[in-house]
Amino acid sequence: MPDMDTIFALASARGKSGVAVFRISGPEAFDVAEQMVGALPPLRRASLRFIRSADGERLDSGLVVRFAAGASFTGEDVVEFTVHGSLATVAAVETCLASDHGLRLAEPGEFTRRALENGVMDLTQVEGLGDLLEAETESQRKQALRVLDGAIGKLVSGWREHLIKAAALVEVSIDFVEEDVGNFDDQILDELVLVLAELNREIAGQSVRERVQTGFEIALVGSVNAGKSTLLNALAGREAAITSEIAGTTRDVIELRMDIAGFAVTLLDTAGLRETDEVIESIGIERGQKRAIEADIRIILCDNPDTPPPVEPRQGDIVLFSKADLYPQHIGGVSGVTGEGIDRLLDEITRELTQRLPKDGVTVRRRHLQAMERASGSIQGAIEKLRVSDYIPELVAADIRHAMLALDSLIGKVDVEDLLGDIFASFCIGK
Repeated sequence: MPDMDTIFALASARGKSGVAVFRISGPEAFDVAEQMVGALPPLRRASLRFIRSADGERLDSGLVVRFAAGASFTGEDVVEFTVHGSLATVAAVETCLASDHGLRLAEPGEFTRRALENGVMDLTQVEGLGDLLEAETESQRKQALRVLDGAIGKLVSGWREHLIKAAALVEVSIDFVEEDVGNFDDQILDELVLVLAELNREIAGQSVRERVQTGFEIALVGSVNAGKSTLLNALAGREAAITSEIAGTTRDVIELRMDIAGFAVTLLDTAGLRETDEVIESIGIERGQKRAIEADIRIILCDNPDTPPPVEPRQGDIVLFSKADLYPQHIGGVSGVTGEGIDRLLDEITRELTQRLPKDGVTVRRRHLQAMERASGSIQGAIEKLRVSDYIPELVAADIRHAMLALDSLIGKVDVEDLLGDIFASFCIGK
């Protein structure tokens, strides 16, 4: 990406709309904007202006707002035009910016990449912005906002402060080995143990937070004709799966994406459990059980209130008798035919997922986990060395440095260039 180019892009969605927003960023942003609209408004104040081409033709009227370098999204001089959202108006403004003024159309994610390179955002905030743009549920939105607000960077900054203090004390013992400056081992250990405990606590909640981002899986498990597909259709509000009185209708895993109380959930309708010599059905049963074992929750359906579960329940599973419409004298079942018990089932799923959410913690990606595990391993190594008499301070110092490097890679200070292409490829032009 060329340095110091002035770039522009439509920052709002393409297509006919009430308004469209253009963003211009770079050293020529103010000059170009002034040529198009005349006198620019004061910084960070929106004003109505006529927008004109280079030959003076009026293209539109709209709001203009400008942001100075260091106080903008990208960290550069930025101007934004809010114009009417017709296709013709958008095309006219784009032509003016590109042809009349020679500005370059931004690449996907280039505004955000400039924010990263200019120190306005760290790598985790960039990821948080990407997650926020992709958020489908309330829980994903809230989690992405915490990351975008810099929660991970603040956490890492706190850990680094303790590691820097520990490293400084180790360096004292190295530099003044011939002098009696005292023993700092206990202080060093205190700092390292504190960081290790917090790191391990963050690591422990990682898998659930990652599930919030990617979605939980809930498998419907039961014998043939237990009502799994009927229940799936009832939850979907449409015919997502074929239902039939013929045993073994479901041959493969059917997936349904849903939003349950703000949680992204994929429901899995698995093949009915039974002994069979039919090859394709047997494969379907095997695949279904593999997915069910890997699922976060299993909804185990029994044929009637007196039938034992077809599989051994584990903690967090929900066991119900299906076809509650056939057993009106019993309470607590579910029926995909009448809808009885559906609300109770959704409430129970919500309670179970809510209980699994960690009380605190902010890291959400596999990359975050790997960086924290590297840091944790290095700190553990330093602690073990310190607890041995006559330890070598240089080796402890090396472990602490490795831990800090791992945390630096987490927020994007080192060793992340190869990640940037993949991250920004998912961004739209205009972000």
